[in-house]
Amino acid sequence: MIGTVSAITGSNDGELRVDGISMRFGGLKVFEDISLRLSPRDILGVIGPNGAGKTTLINVICGKLAPVAGHVFLGGTDISGRSTHTLSRMGLVRSFQQTNTFRTASVRENLSRAIRFSSGGAESWRRMDELLDRFDLAHRLDEQSDKLPYGLQKMLGLLLAYATTPKVLLLDEPAAGLEGRERTRVDDFVHHAQRDLGCAILIVEHDMDLIRRLCPRIMVLDAGRLLAEGPPDEVLSRRDVIDAYVGAVDEEDE
Repeated sequence: MIGTVSAITGSNDGELRVDGISMRFGGLKVFEDISLRLSPRDILGVIGPNGAGKTTLINVICGKLAPVAGHVFLGGTDISGRSTHTLSRMGLVRSFQQTNTFRTASVRENLSRAIRFSSGGAESWRRMDELLDRFDLAHRLDEQSDKLPYGLQKMLGLLLAYATTPKVLLLDEPAAGLEGRERTRVDDFVHHAQRDLGCAILIVEHDMDLIRRLCPRIMVLDAGRLLAEGPPDEVLSRRDVIDAYVGAVDEEDE
């Protein structure tokens, strides 16, 4: 299967499988025949130039959009076309490029709402202790979330996803808008989610350093098609992948 991240016999509760999905808006093809598979604790990076269909891929997987062809499976159950709310309840959770919190609520209330959504309790709070400290949020629990610095709002948005105890995490540009020194917090978050929750993680990101650090395998989308898939060093050294990012600049230099 093109784009398969790990070959598994059978399926398990936390496996994400995408089989040949396509998406169009009217006559505009966004992507076509995209397939991938993620087991628990797998991390897959999805990269590509602007307009390649990366965020739309997340929107289809998480139920915000219904594919025009193909199917999405979670733990062997066909979840194609189910609502984002339903899929979140099932353990498939996404983050957003921009900050996405309950803006007028405190940090504590934000996290409490996420924990209640997943019927969690004290154990959910315990799991977040270390991340709250690392993200400089432990002493800000009673502050209003939209008064936090942007970087901390972004981290809080990631923690809201973490607090729901997901089986699969879809991270849409988690490092967008963060300063260089803040981006290592994304590494901490991903490693915690992988280790403590055992969830599969798909990361859409433009930060190639972050992708190289976190993702054992990546896939490249370009003009609605799967251009390449494999280990980052191997894929990012391919000429067709380089051209997908800087081909226009090369043409201007000729």
